[in-house]
Amino acid sequence: MKTIVFTGGGTAGHIMPNLAIIDELKNYKIYYIGSNGMEKDIISRYPNIIFKEIPSVKFIRSLTPKNLAIPFKLIKSINICKNILKEIKPNIIFSKGGYVSIPVCIAGKSQKIPILTHESDFSIGLANKIIAKCAKNICCSFESTANKYGKNAIFTGSPIRNTILKGNPTIIENRHKITKNKPVVLIVGGSLGARAINEVIQSNINELCKKYIIIHIVGKNNINESIKNKDYHQIGFASDIENYFAISDIVISRAGSNTIFELLALNKPSILIPLPKSSGSRGDQELNANYFKEKGYAEVIDQADLTLDNLQTTIEKIIKNKSQYINNMKNAQNTNGTKTIIKLIEDIIN
Repeated sequence: MKTIVFTGGGTAGHIMPNLAIIDELKNYKIYYIGSNGMEKDIISRYPNIIFKEIPSVKFIRSLTPKNLAIPFKLIKSINICKNILKEIKPNIIFSKGGYVSIPVCIAGKSQKIPILTHESDFSIGLANKIIAKCAKNICCSFESTANKYGKNAIFTGSPIRNTILKGNPTIIENRHKITKNKPVVLIVGGSLGARAINEVIQSNINELCKKYIIIHIVGKNNINESIKNKDYHQIGFASDIENYFAISDIVISRAGSNTIFELLALNKPSILIPLPKSSGSRGDQELNANYFKEKGYAEVIDQADLTLDNLQTTIEKIIKNKSQYINNMKNAQNTNGTKTIIKLIEDIIN
């Protein structure tokens, strides 16, 4: 049986696309190399995946003495990866980026193991810039990213979990006792919520609920019990996000690549509020969001400009022109990269 090593971690954006691919692979032995972080917790739920833990080496984007220790930690982590890979003898390594992938891919290159890596964002992150030097190909969610990066870059689209495409709105109607007599607006702030978005929505919720049914994923421990409105439904976290997507007419979201490409695959109009650079981001969400706006898939509101008036005007614009946004998304290419990436993996193995 052929063996594939997957790697990537730190955030759900580095883990869930890997799982989208793994779920569609048949007759392979699957290993996952990651750190003692989110990836370990998530992968432990999959009995068909063998998890191997390594120490993570993270670069801090500021001047700090902690960065001086990186070369020593990296060498240690690379050596651990070499021993793991010698034991596993994989046919290929598939990396989703993130700092934990760097030692895996450097070790893999030293053992002449073929490597594929995937970049979800419009701009290539630091980890993937390093990994790309080890990789046979870098797969890109954005076509323009692939065109800019060079001959070993391939426009594949983003891997989409099959479950995302099978949402059932009736489940949410029954769960929250919703009578859909108004447009449903779903607000997604990421797995931990988004404080700036939550504050604007909740402080204006009675006004918003005059026209819309609001389903608000506020993040764990962020439920505001003082808000009482029959058309406002708060949850901390959605384990079945596909069903919430299915019931929604519009989605308001951050501009993380995983989420926006899921919305694209579903032809779901959205308002994107990207995480600003001032919040410690490298600016990738702003680039992602602006690309989607240029393509006519979504509208964008900068966090600094997020007001009730701006939000209501933008929601009304999308409702009025909903069919145009949907048509634009239907005409997009490579909206689901799972099959393309699996074919690349199998072509290299074979």
